[in-house]
This record gives sequence, structure tokens and C-alpha cells, in this order.
Amino acid sequence: MDLSGGYYDAGDNVKFNFPMAYTTTMLSWGTIEFGKRMGPQIKEARDAIRWATDYLLKCATSTPGRLYVGVGDPNVDHECWERPEDMDTVRTVYWVSPNKPGSDVAAETAAALAAASIVFRRVDPTYSKKLLRTAQQVYHFALQYQGSYSDSLGSAVCPFYCSYSGFKVKPSYS
Repeated sequence: MDLSGGYYDAGDNVKFNFPMAYTTTMLSWGTIEFGKRMGPQIKEARDAIRWATDYLLKCATSTPGRLYVGVGDPNVDHECWERPEDMDTVRTVYWVSPNKPGSDVAAETAAALAAASIVFRRVDPTYSKKLLRTAQQVYHFALQYQGSYSDSLGSAVCPFYCSYSGFKVKPSYS
């Protein structure tokens, strides 16, 4: 499976998709709001967003029924600072699924893809539509299989990105 690309967490050799998706969402909204003031730097902003969204697309579409949410052993890789080209550690892959839900990370991934779709709407409409279509699928997954990804993945997520307030399902109103 090719999960290359994306951004590493905190300068070490682990990829956590939750903070990466959040960062991509914020970078996208900043580009949407202030893109006209970026001048020629808008291209670099779009490139940075695309680097993350290309990776998030792979995570969302590689295996039906799974959303890949992390790469690397967080306990080992947080102690290792080296160039990715020099890594020789095992690249453990983590995912959420119907049996191991992760509404929080799935919904944030959907938000990142949806916000980025707006960034690319005029400059790359085909890519924008792909981002939006995938965002809708991932959001549906988040709603259908509800639960916290830190509960589902345990030490692969905690103590780094635990859900301390707990996952709460929005009550339905009849």
C-alpha cells in the first residue's frame, strides 16, 4: 500500500492524520479567505494543501471500509529524529473501520478535503470534484460508524491525541 506523502507529526517519523487534517483544513480556509492577498505565494499554498490532500485521498480510498489514520509507531518514532529517506523502522499502519470507529478523525478528514475542494474549485475543477466527492463519503462513514478513534486504536493514538472529553453522539430529535 502506498501511503507516501502527507506531513509528519512534530518533526519526527510518525504521521497522525488527525492533526494533519486539521492543519490542512486551516491552511485551506486561510487560502480561501486571504488568497487574493498572497500574490505569487498562492501557488505554494496550493502545493502545500495538495501534498496533504493527495495523501488524505489515498488514506480514504485505498481500501473500502477503511480510513487510514496514521503511519508509524508513535512510541518509537517520537524518539527518532532523522530524515524520512533514512528511516529503517517498521511502518505500522493504523485505520478506523466499522468495527473500530473513528468519527472524530474521519469528520476532520472530510473537513480538510471539503475545504480544499473550495481552494481548487476554479484552478482544478476535476481535482476539486474528487476532493468533494471523497469528503462526502468520508463524512458519511463518520456518521454511520460513530465512536472515538482514541478508544478504537488505544496506544496507537494515546497519549498523543486522546479524546479527553469523550465522544458524544448528537441526540436525535423526533
